[in-house]
Amino acid sequence: MKIAQATALRIKKICINKNITLNKLCTMAGITQSTASNIIHGNSKNPGIVTIKKLCDAVDITIQEFFDDELFYNLEQEIE
Repeated sequence: MKIAQATALRIKKICINKNITLNKLCTMAGITQSTASNIIHGNSKNPGIVTIKKLCDAVDITIQEFFDDELFYNLEQEIE
């Protein structure tokens, strides 16, 4: 799995765990629905760390907690 896929899955997992919709998360984080949708649907291959930080702040988790998930443990090599 590549990091963009893992990031999208992690955001989905957070929404499920917090029992909120992606739209609600966007509102809480102050980001546009289109930004989050682009990440979730794979249109954004390089989601910015500032965007990830905003999402984390919205659900009161740290960046470290975001990335400390099994989804990120064995990522594919990204250098091509």
